Amino acid sequence: MRIAIAIAVFAAVVVVPGLASGHVERPAYWPDPARDRSVDPPVGGKVPKARSLSSALKAKPPGDTRVVCKPNSLELAEDSIAAARKHGYDIRPHDHRRLGRARARRLSRINRELQRRCEYREIQPAVFDSRNNDRVVIMPGLYKEPTSRAKPTFDPACDQYETSGDHPGEVGALSYTYQFHCPNDQNLIAVMGRKPGKAPAPDPPLYDRHGIPDLGRCIRCNLQIEGSGASADDVIIEAGSAKAGNGGPSAVGSKKDVGIRADRADGFVLRNVTVRHAREHNIYVLESDGYRLERFKTYYPGEYGVLTFVEDHGLIQNCDAVGGGDSGLYPGAPAETGHQRNPGTPFRYNQEIRRCDSHHNAAGYSATDGNAVHVDHNNFYDNSLGLTTDVVTAAGHPGFPGDSTLFEHNNIYSNNFNPYVEGSDVEAALPYPVGTGIWIAGGNYHIVRDNHIYDNWRRGTMLFSIPDALVCGPVTGNSQSGCDPSTYSTSFYNSYYGNVMGESPNGTAKPNGTDFWWDAFPNSKGNCWYDNSGPAPITSSPANLPDCDGGKDPDSSVGSGDAANEGELAACAVSFETGNYDPATCPWFASPAKPGTAAARAERRANRVAMRQTFFGFCDEMGTDQPTCAPYADLLASR
Repeated sequence: MRIAIAIAVFAAVVVVPGLASGHVERPAYWPDPARDRSVDPPVGGKVPKARSLSSALKAKPPGDTRVVCKPNSLELAEDSIAAARKHGYDIRPHDHRRLGRARARRLSRINRELQRRCEYREIQPAVFDSRNNDRVVIMPGLYKEPTSRAKPTFDPACDQYETSGDHPGEVGALSYTYQFHCPNDQNLIAVMGRKPGKAPAPDPPLYDRHGIPDLGRCIRCNLQIEGSGASADDVIIEAGSAKAGNGGPSAVGSKKDVGIRADRADGFVLRNVTVRHAREHNIYVLESDGYRLERFKTYYPGEYGVLTFVEDHGLIQNCDAVGGGDSGLYPGAPAETGHQRNPGTPFRYNQEIRRCDSHHNAAGYSATDGNAVHVDHNNFYDNSLGLTTDVVTAAGHPGFPGDSTLFEHNNIYSNNFNPYVEGSDVEAALPYPVGTGIWIAGGNYHIVRDNHIYDNWRRGTMLFSIPDALVCGPVTGNSQSGCDPSTYSTSFYNSYYGNVMGESPNGTAKPNGTDFWWDAFPNSKGNCWYDNSGPAPITSSPANLPDCDGGKDPDSSVGSGDAANEGELAACAVSFETGNYDPATCPWFASPAKPGTAAARAERRANRVAMRQTFFGFCDEMGTDQPTCAPYADLLASR
């Protein structure tokens, strides 16, 4: 019955234009990576430095400081400082710190002085009044931003700024000009960093997304927003229901799509705050060159805890991301500074995510068309899928195909949370395979090395190809730079080495269901697995993955196909379009059995048999010229 359902649903879906993407974006452009010297000091070109809280009290700091507080902020600050002095405080679950006596006294003095200087009760007015190099310091309290909350969504007065959609008469994503003139239509707090350009954004958008064509001058660049409490727990920016506290469900009581939006805000810094319950994204940074997000916490957004999009020179560190309906952390379509960089320019990682805990999300980390991001020293656990980078994209989302991300020195473990069951406090926005550590869904030149990957009950890692025709061309109705529906551009030259599989950092054996899984898509080249270790023999599907002579000869690795693994992908791909998260159609949505048990072994055997039959049935139904089936023509003919 499951096989028949999968074939029928897939046959119905494959003719629908477009695969689902995680969110709708305006046609966006990578910012110029050079320093903008029209601002003093210059902005962009590098990750901005964070200014110390005490420097906000200096007589002549760069820019002005605006202080936001509640009537009881000083009392809250003193209580928090005393508690942190006595018991310590959490930067994130894996980073507990103590507050020393001298620092506690200094922080108390700073907050007393900030209270005397406070002139705002809401954050957004302080941001509106800010200019280049200014700062907004938020004293402890709960900030629901009643003024911006009350602003209408899709205000008819803003209709003149809407962009066109993909079809006549359709409204598309909201333009930068729309966001600038109607900043609280979608956003609880909006940092609009630049004036709109004198010329309107091109419509249709430019095919080459390097450089923002309608860029205006900086008016709020180098802006820093920070909480003044002992920890991020002291300043709470609430986009939804405060009654839920730091809990769910996803986007509970949400009043705005975005908690904090920094748009074309080069040099933006956000520190020491908590953001909760936005309908889509708690923190959103877009088309900005240079940002720093640190010592923050994000809870239960509808989609992303942090979404950065078409960014360059960024840093996310010391954070806690929980309850995302898509993922905790998402650096989407980063600047092409990796394998696809412009000729003559050096390779560099354009963003880094480090020392964060991302847990109890649908995915801990995700990045559609993720390019040259450095992801290191984090903990990804208790998600459905620990990390994902993929190429399933739509128009307005440049960077195809994602490449050159480095995942190293992370703990990727116990990602067995099932958000697809009834009553889950996280409403999954996309279909992910419950029980999986990390997958690369169609990327190239990614590196997964020196991680501890353990206790993921389905799989430690997954790698598979996505034919270009499923991203662009007549089947999808999407035209995408770098995408050719007549070819297969992914997945090539990905490397997995030096990882410890099935063992925690303290040496405890905690096996994965299968350590390494690969679709072995025919003629995919250069994918290598070598020098990985564990307390038990490494397990893989298919067996005997290519080690490329220890990585020295990647061209020796060529995919020869695996019908069972391909059948699984075919069965589960329909969920991206239909939103049908039924384990009778796709096994990903059922919690896997614990590794090492008879139930787990039986489950794997049954799934392989069923998925192999699903693949053959799908290709018989759709024809062997379908993009997924065409490379398997010889196998299909020889049955």
